[in-house]
Amino acid sequence: MGGMGSGRVAVSNKTVVSAFHAALAFQVLVVVGLVLVAVVAWNVIVFRRSRRAAGDRTDGAGSSAARASLRPSGRTAPEPAARRALRIGFGSLWLLDGLLQLQAAMPLGMVPEVVRPAEAGSPGWVLSLLAGPLGVWSDHPVTAAASVVWIQVGLGVWLLLAPHGLWSRLAGLGSVAWGLVVWVFGEAFGSIFTPHLAWTTGAPGGVVFYVVAGLLVALPVGAWEGPALGRRLLRVMGAFFVGMAVLQAWPGRGSWVGSVAGRTTGSLAGMVRQMASTPQPAFLSGLLSAFASFDAAHGFAVNLVVVVALVVVGTGFLVARGPLTGAAIVAGAVLCLADWILVEDLGFLGGVGTDPNSMVPMALLFGVGYLALRRGPAVAEVPVAIDSARRQERKGVRSLVAEPAYALRNLALVGLILVGAVPMVAASTNPHASPILAEAVDGPMQPANFAAPSFTLVDQHGQRVSLADLKGKVVALTFLDDVCTSSCPLIAQELRIADDYLGSRARRVVLLAIDANPRFVAPDYLVAFDREEGLQDVANWEYLTGSLAQLEKVWKAYGEAVFYEPGGAMIGHSEYVWVIDPAGRVRAVVSADPGSGNAAGESSFAELVAGEMSRLLPRS
Repeated sequence: MGGMGSGRVAVSNKTVVSAFHAALAFQVLVVVGLVLVAVVAWNVIVFRRSRRAAGDRTDGAGSSAARASLRPSGRTAPEPAARRALRIGFGSLWLLDGLLQLQAAMPLGMVPEVVRPAEAGSPGWVLSLLAGPLGVWSDHPVTAAASVVWIQVGLGVWLLLAPHGLWSRLAGLGSVAWGLVVWVFGEAFGSIFTPHLAWTTGAPGGVVFYVVAGLLVALPVGAWEGPALGRRLLRVMGAFFVGMAVLQAWPGRGSWVGSVAGRTTGSLAGMVRQMASTPQPAFLSGLLSAFASFDAAHGFAVNLVVVVALVVVGTGFLVARGPLTGAAIVAGAVLCLADWILVEDLGFLGGVGTDPNSMVPMALLFGVGYLALRRGPAVAEVPVAIDSARRQERKGVRSLVAEPAYALRNLALVGLILVGAVPMVAASTNPHASPILAEAVDGPMQPANFAAPSFTLVDQHGQRVSLADLKGKVVALTFLDDVCTSSCPLIAQELRIADDYLGSRARRVVLLAIDANPRFVAPDYLVAFDREEGLQDVANWEYLTGSLAQLEKVWKAYGEAVFYEPGGAMIGHSEYVWVIDPAGRVRAVVSADPGSGNAAGESSFAELVAGEMSRLLPRS
């Protein structure tokens, strides 16, 4: 009435949440289907190898022989302890992240509550780079949120269940690829281009460590022989910690300041106070509030302790041998734990938490480096197995099917990831925003089936037009104020976009507007409106008017409320689109608020109306 809604939808909107749960339920069925296919394939392989092993007999001995033939022919090298810890640790983190994506607020909350704060203060080129992917999520929130669940759950389970061979290395590469996507588009490069980022507040983003872990898992088995890899990893982490100390100490980043004149100005104290205000157990919010007050009062001292600790820990890692490195590992773990609890608030509590933030994966990474340095790989004790594993890897693609049971398991896990990845790719190529957004603003369209009230009026060119003249075509009928500058131009543009969506089928559609202004009823006003909105060249656009008595009769027939708003300066009227089938019957009534459109003006409302018109068009 009198203007369209903002298109903003609460993150807990029941329509979107229900659609999200429905999408997940459907995908669960797809996953169950994948499992069943894998089971059937396994049994087919067992049966065929059983027949081959026992000739025409299919007794128990033949079946046992078939199962034995599915196992690897040589000895499988024991996985290095450090690699196993790395794979299981980051597999568990990916799995946790995927489960966190199940939050009901994720479809509508991800962009405004997670990505926008991360990109705040970033340079223009970063914002431009993120605009497209964020537009995809904004236009297809249900598809995007459900897809991320399965991609991350799939990656986590794949890492957990693929301990050796090229399949395991491919799981590592998958972690690298998706980690980079999340780091760039989900974390805005870990906010490293913002002016106040520091180690204590999450630099350089938690997913960077997932990427490094994926690269390590993807290394050939020979890389894990001896302590060399662990030493290199610790030295890289040492250089990282020293670099973070420099960043933490850099003047002008707000890290040295707690409060001035009783007002919190430091970036650390400000972040902790913000985290303390999010929904969480009282003891945690109290702990954070106490630390925020302490930092506000002693900001310089707190940052000095952090800078010194980072330098000491980093130096211990750079040495990469002896008791000093062991002490640095303990100190680094304590430092990360303190920041994780007192600053990052466990990473995922309150709001729309998507992961445990940077401290947990960071500590896991340097812990694995120390484990590799101290213990070396278990395969060093079985050189024959090492040689076997190397030969297996050199076989390339053939090694992926050398163990049929193992291959089937990994293929099923790849299928689990594809359950998420395929819809995400499809959504990214679809320029039409999801109709669920329009339904979230105004509820779903109301189905109907009754004869559309007839009328005879004149169009913007003075030609007589009746509803009966339009039989045989699908009609999208709405009421527009010809001098409106707010909602009516938006509705008209949405109908034009819906017309574009129909392509060549639009020749069987009529976009029909009827004047909703009792004061300006002359055709000249309609022509001016068309010219202003660029509708004069839309072949199937009709804008009708008539005498006030004629218009009032049509308004009443369609339940259109037209009135002068307070002050008499504007006209208020109902905003609906009536979708009429070729037989002249109303088949749906759609609220004319287009919801949330992307930068190109393609909205979910246009998609909703276009879909309904397309449904009513003849197939031929």
